[in-house]
Amino acid sequence: MPNWRSHPVSRRAAIGTAVALGAVGLRGGDRSASAAGHVDDPSAPTAGSHRTPGNNTVVGTVDHVRNGFDPADIVTDFDYGELTVEEDGRAVRQWVITAVDRELEVAPGVFFPAWTFNGRVPGPTLRCVEGERLRILFQNGGSHPHSMHFHGIHSARMDGVPGGPGLINPGEDFVYEFEAKPFGCHLYHCHAMPLKRHIHKGMYGAFIVDPDPARHPEEHSAALARRHATPEHAVWQEFVMVMNGFDTNFDDENEFYAVNSIPFAYFNNPIRIERSRPVRIYLINVTEFDPINSFHLHANFFDYYDHGTTLTPTLRTIDTVMQCQAQRGITEFSFADHEPGLYMFHAHQSEFAELGWMSHLEVV
Repeated sequence: MPNWRSHPVSRRAAIGTAVALGAVGLRGGDRSASAAGHVDDPSAPTAGSHRTPGNNTVVGTVDHVRNGFDPADIVTDFDYGELTVEEDGRAVRQWVITAVDRELEVAPGVFFPAWTFNGRVPGPTLRCVEGERLRILFQNGGSHPHSMHFHGIHSARMDGVPGGPGLINPGEDFVYEFEAKPFGCHLYHCHAMPLKRHIHKGMYGAFIVDPDPARHPEEHSAALARRHATPEHAVWQEFVMVMNGFDTNFDDENEFYAVNSIPFAYFNNPIRIERSRPVRIYLINVTEFDPINSFHLHANFFDYYDHGTTLTPTLRTIDTVMQCQAQRGITEFSFADHEPGLYMFHAHQSEFAELGWMSHLEVV
């Protein structure tokens, strides 16, 4: 077996690396050299029904059951927690989040020792409504001190940074509690040091605060369309996409890039959307080791709400947007005037696209 830690392979050669790793198996399995790598032979068996000749992608499938999560589910899996109303009439939304060490298959035959929230990367997509009281019981079941740092407005005690009470040792727990504000598309992540290691290992997730329409009378209809459980909101097709990458040989360069962790997940298994209904994407960049990531939509344009904290677009009629790490936003678009078919979306750093951040929407 090659010494893959001592001889790091550049990310530009990562698809070739997948061939070698698939052949020898990081866990000792028997795999042929054709189990992963470039797809150049249109007659060769491939995973997924939407391959076309010449695609630069990996062959084989990730075992989502073994991983305990599937990108096909994560993209629409919003966790609303448990909502209760206290005696004073205040709405309180509660979650239990546990840090867990997990080995994940991040590409066919390629395994990664992840640190996770609730066993998945990205962690659960926490969703609430502006003004609610949020209560998150964080339990550290991992092997290192961890925390939850929320991109929102809260007190210093709730910030989850070293030196404060929110940094939790293995076997301990802590309750983060604060008001949900401002509305928008946010995130949470571990803020323990070294920060880049805790983020890269998988400790992050989406945190969405819907606007309270009663607080925005001047933009009431737009707020209703964002606020879940309203008729106005039900018209929308919503997806959460966390852009990330994995450095599988620990040389501080990513070998794979993805949306919601698994390279080419939505290329091989396109996201189905109804042509007659508008689309809203909660887009978050948590890619480590690269200064920016990006989102490009083919054959269409979108409106963009930077950080999701406005009800009117901050950018109109664009087809590409860049985000630095921790930047996020909301894209809105429609395929109502398009013919049915497969429409690409991907990073517009070609290297990222070729190493996994390449996807399809299937418009029906």
